[in-house]
This record gives sequence, C-alpha cells and structure tokens, in this order.
Amino acid sequence: MTNRISHIEIDDSGLAPPTPEIEQERKVAMFDLLEENSFELPMRGDKAPPAGPYRLILAIRQRRLVFDLSTESGEKSAEFHLSLGPFRQVVKDYFMICESYFDAVKKLPPSQIETIDMARRGIHDEGGRVLQERLKGKAVVDTATARRLFTLICVLHFGG
Repeated sequence: MTNRISHIEIDDSGLAPPTPEIEQERKVAMFDLLEENSFELPMRGDKAPPAGPYRLILAIRQRRLVFDLSTESGEKSAEFHLSLGPFRQVVKDYFMICESYFDAVKKLPPSQIETIDMARRGIHDEGGRVLQERLKGKAVVDTATARRLFTLICVLHFGG
C-alpha cells in the first residue's frame, strides 16, 4: 500500500527530555502507527503528489507543528506547518488524564482505572478529530492514524 507512513522520526532537538511514561507512550504510538496507518497526500491543483509510502519527520519549529514528508527514496513530498493553538487545550486535558491514569494504575482498583481509561480514550479521540480537521486539504488520515499521530504531537508538546 502506498498511502501510508513507512518511517517516522520525531525531531525533539531543543526540547526537554520526556518522562519514562511519556517515552513509553511515544514508543507504543510509533510502533502502532508503523504497523498500520493510512496517510494520503491530496492533489495540489492539477499536480499529483509524489506517491508514498512516506517518511515523516514530526517537529515543533517556531512554535508550529511541522509535518515534513518525503518518499522512501528521499524525494520531498510535502511540508506543512500547523498552529499549535487548536491543540493546546486537548493536549493539556490529555496530559492531566494520563497523569491520573498513571497514578491510578499504581494504587486504584481495576474498576476505577477503567473509568479513567475511558475518559483518556475520549480525550484521545478528540485530539485525533482536531488533527484531522487541521490536516484538511493537506493530508487525509483515518481515525486510528490521527489518534496515533496525536499521541506523538503530545510527546512533542510535552517538551515544547
């Protein structure tokens, strides 16, 4: 399949190092994303984008989220910069619920952990929806891909 990301790199240069929990979230999201994703670049006017699979560098530069895409052979495919503003509240909410979840796993019964995890998934879904909206006209991603990319955005945001 060509409409996918085959390699992902997180450019976190200049950012604070992530906590062990955040680093674990990042590893899981990257693994899941590379196992299964759907990422398509749309036509630009009458020009077709280079065919994937794509290599993605995800970064925060000048307080903007950067998607830097190339083909597996290194041909530049696209680069787009998104404002971080629309992500701020959902990222903040996501970190708060993740903190509660990590604490709960250590000391609460499974029923309470499950309730917190359901809230966490709801916020995660919201983050994926925000990302899909922000990518409109730039890239087409399915819900699962948007959720995994949102996790990686959170990891970057954590340091940014």
